[in-house]
Amino acid sequence: MRYTHLTQDERYQIYALRLEKKTVSEIAAALHRHKSSIHRELKRNTGGSGWRPLQAKKIADERQKNSRNARRIDDNDWLAVSTYLHMDLSPQQAIERLSLERQEKMKSSHETVYLRIYADRRAGGTLFKHLRGQKPYRKRYGSGQQRRGMLKNRISIDQRPAIVDQKICLGDWEGDTIIGKKQQGIVITRVDRVSRFTLARQHHSKHAQGVAASIEQLLTPHQQHCHTITFDNGREFAGYESIAAHLQAQVYFAHPYHSWERGLNENTNGLLRYYFPKNTNFKEITQAQLQRAVNQLNHRPRKCLGYRTPFEVFYNLDILPLKLTSRCSS
Repeated sequence: MRYTHLTQDERYQIYALRLEKKTVSEIAAALHRHKSSIHRELKRNTGGSGWRPLQAKKIADERQKNSRNARRIDDNDWLAVSTYLHMDLSPQQAIERLSLERQEKMKSSHETVYLRIYADRRAGGTLFKHLRGQKPYRKRYGSGQQRRGMLKNRISIDQRPAIVDQKICLGDWEGDTIIGKKQQGIVITRVDRVSRFTLARQHHSKHAQGVAASIEQLLTPHQQHCHTITFDNGREFAGYESIAAHLQAQVYFAHPYHSWERGLNENTNGLLRYYFPKNTNFKEITQAQLQRAVNQLNHRPRKCLGYRTPFEVFYNLDILPLKLTSRCSS
């Protein structure tokens, strides 16, 4: 049966039946409506003085008007939204970030933005290429048996202070590497757990000494905000004691094959893969190319940060309109 909105005559009937202390089920039967329709009407269209027929109609009409407005977007708003889409923001990130900057909720919805993007694609446009699709892949997890040798004197994540899990203060980092095609180069990544601020460096191999030196170079400028680092169990982090001493930070290791214990870093690596797919030879990219991609992530508003950017949160900056080049060249 096709759903139709309640008429105003039906609202007056509901009002009269409620005065007779009829239940929702009894009202629904009298109007030949499903009880959920009556329940929804009473819940959604109740004002400060309770449910009244005229007030209920005004509330319902306003909601429908806003819904129609949400399906439209004027030229000025579209220009601002499309600018942010070209910076690789998602439609929701673009809408919410502009609302934050303007200190006023935009009337258009992110669903409307998707419709405009698809219309642009049908017309031969390329805006859809900035949407970040997720490709399914199968990740191998161990059967509980460690295939790699354990690092000497490693400190388990079990001993990491509980306050790190609360994500209150800057300076607790997660670390990992992204491996290039056929082991051709790596990217070393570091992500601050609170701000999502990301650091990355291209490196030619997984040799522990070189990896340790690169990590020290990455984090030394931010040493005042470097309290803990949590790694996985890769042998490339065998130089962790040097890292800890240089940065005066405590280093911890997640349990083998428990990637969710460094979920933020895993997710960030996935975002970088948008710019550098799995067939990338990292020996052929430059640090400048990598840094452009990292800048995209650090200047992208995040829902978990109230649509502030990691850069703004990490450096405690005011909210300003975003200005960033479109994407990393390759």
